[in-house]
Amino acid sequence: MPKAAAAKKSDQPTSYEAALQELEQLIAQIESGQLPLEQMLSGYQRAAELLGYCRGQLDAVQEQVKVLDDGKLSAWVQD
Repeated sequence: MPKAAAAKKSDQPTSYEAALQELEQLIAQIESGQLPLEQMLSGYQRAAELLGYCRGQLDAVQEQVKVLDDGKLSAWVQD
């Protein structure tokens, strides 16, 4: 893999949607079983980075979501 492509892969995604799309593509490639072991490992590592990014984005949004409870705004808690 060229260095420029490797550097680009380690960049933070531009958005949650972009990260999710890249993650889905990586999962499809890994599950296909057609990748050499080295590429499968680097794909797995990138997928872990993307998953962490997505979780962080979702956590940040969850903190911002508010619900009306007895006339007062309170933080949303997932049941």
